[in-house]
Amino acid sequence: METERKTQAATEQTADRDLSEQIKKVTKESHVRAENTELMLSFQRGQVTLPQYKLLLCSLYEIYKALEEELSRNSNHAGVAPIYFPSELARLESIEKDLEYFYGTNWREKIVVPAATKRYCHRLRQIGKEYPEFLVAHAYTRYLGDLSGGQVLGRIAQKSMGLKSSEGLSFFAFPGVSSPNLFKQLYRSRMNSVELTEEQRNGVLEEAVRAFEFNIQVFDDIEKLLDVTENKLQKILTFKSGEAKTLHVPLIRMVLGLFLALATVSVGFYAL
Repeated sequence: METERKTQAATEQTADRDLSEQIKKVTKESHVRAENTELMLSFQRGQVTLPQYKLLLCSLYEIYKALEEELSRNSNHAGVAPIYFPSELARLESIEKDLEYFYGTNWREKIVVPAATKRYCHRLRQIGKEYPEFLVAHAYTRYLGDLSGGQVLGRIAQKSMGLKSSEGLSFFAFPGVSSPNLFKQLYRSRMNSVELTEEQRNGVLEEAVRAFEFNIQVFDDIEKLLDVTENKLQKILTFKSGEAKTLHVPLIRMVLGLFLALATVSVGFYAL
């Protein structure tokens, strides 16, 4: 019994030092907050709208472009090389395919990017140059999160938006990963093998919390942008019949997709 207790204690102590477990612990509260943003609740309720999803894709494109370019540029760095899986995880090409499906071949001229997304991308570029080992926090947060819920969220999005096929949903597909569970185990093992000083480890943990905060801000900004656009549409579509009346929100949501496709939004750039 004593030997078993010592073995269990040693196992728990090792787990406590695993970077993946430490990130999971320090981001627990932020994870819950992210799941309770309006955008994520829409997914959970099976009520995500086409305007919501299109704006999300726009932000994901910018985020993954920054993340994957920095990972590629630092692929030989000791803190990045163990978790660099471009063939299995790269999302940029898939997102581009989805954007072309929804916006057309000139989608680059039509995408709308909130300020929070630009701040997120600025941070990714910054750490890619100054603290490459911190990229592991963002890669883990994004890739494993997408891989974990990808298939489920893809089905929810397809049903709630009334899509007849999987076109427009390439982001959720990981053809290079045959077994998500086994791959996640491999990824965590590779993460835990990264050699970090205590200062670097603390920095990675802080960056993981920051990654969740950035995602929460992006989700919130998307909803704010939708609200602002809906208010503009309400004014445009207001008509008089005795007294002023406005079209109901469901109809506005239907028209919103076209409006966003034609709109070009200029947002400020804010450095951290």
